Amino acid sequence: MITAFLLRSLDRKIVIAIALLLLVAVLVPVLNLMTGPTNPLHVPTYIMSLFGKYLTYALLALALDLVWGFCGILSLGHGAFFALGGYAMGMYLMRQIGTRGSYGDPVLPDFMVFLNWKDLPWFWYGFNHFWFAALMVLVVPGLLAFVFGWFAFRSRVNGVYLSIITQAMTYALLLAFFRNDMGFGGNNGLTDFKDIIGFNVQADGTRAALFAATAIFLALSLMIASAIVRSKFGKVLVGVRDAESRTRFLGYRVEHFKLFTFVVSAMMAGIAGALYVPQVGIINPGEFAPANSIEVVIWTAVGGRATLIGPIIGAILVNGGKTIFTGLFPEFWLFALGGLFVAVTLFLPKGVVGTIAQYLGKRKPVSKAGTPAAEEDGIEPKIQAAE
Repeated sequence: MITAFLLRSLDRKIVIAIALLLLVAVLVPVLNLMTGPTNPLHVPTYIMSLFGKYLTYALLALALDLVWGFCGILSLGHGAFFALGGYAMGMYLMRQIGTRGSYGDPVLPDFMVFLNWKDLPWFWYGFNHFWFAALMVLVVPGLLAFVFGWFAFRSRVNGVYLSIITQAMTYALLLAFFRNDMGFGGNNGLTDFKDIIGFNVQADGTRAALFAATAIFLALSLMIASAIVRSKFGKVLVGVRDAESRTRFLGYRVEHFKLFTFVVSAMMAGIAGALYVPQVGIINPGEFAPANSIEVVIWTAVGGRATLIGPIIGAILVNGGKTIFTGLFPEFWLFALGGLFVAVTLFLPKGVVGTIAQYLGKRKPVSKAGTPAAEEDGIEPKIQAAE
């Protein structure tokens, strides 16, 4: 029943995007593992891991688009949910090191031995099991989003005030995780991972599997997000975004719609963080930095807010450009990023995908019945009143 509902909720653009992601999930690992370095079609492992990181960023941008693009919640704290999911996975990976650590302690991670900790903190219990860590990847960000949203939305905190509070939340977590006595590695964070579910995390096969898993989870999240926004629930979300007071006057419990969407978005961000950590090899408090959450907003704006596909494209384009630009002019990257955001705001307010969709919508021929053919492609037509 759930599968049928998800499939009925997909339009042609989303189906094409999901198909491309699934194709990439298969093709890139095959070209990495089945071809030699001299083959022109060979995909090096470092390139595959780099694009795997981009896909985790794309999943994070999709999560933000769900709440910002369709619910009007400009969250400047989604980096916190991303980091919490990453720490949950990092704790599991640290527990897998065992006696192979620098100090050879079978239970305590190296940083705890260095700080003279005698016992494993209670909140590390269970992270030696993958299923428990995977559960915490969803529960911890989701629980934080639920508690935060419960108080914020019931208090009717909106607009810039809500954005500032979300940024304050992630900054508070940044300061907390920097402390050595928190039990999360302090400034250095968690690193030196060895295995994931029994496989060497540095092996090419493991890297390929992580890339494929990231692409598949991105496709699944895109399917779920599309099902939400194209349902009756999604129509109410758009009403909340465009006219919250009117939607509330019609009898809808606006805070419930906001809370559900915010929690789902936080869980998606947590999954992105969990997939990010084994591919990058480290998680530290820097991931909580407010600047990281602001960058996610830029990715979403560049790709196209409220398009679902746009944030995915925006995250890949901006981070690909960042990799190239920082290699050539590392000291000017923040200026370039700020200029990009200003340029998109002034000249492409709908983002890349939104602008293209608007342009194609204007060029669609009008049928004899007077209905623009754009409707067939899922593009909202622009109806002009007759004079």
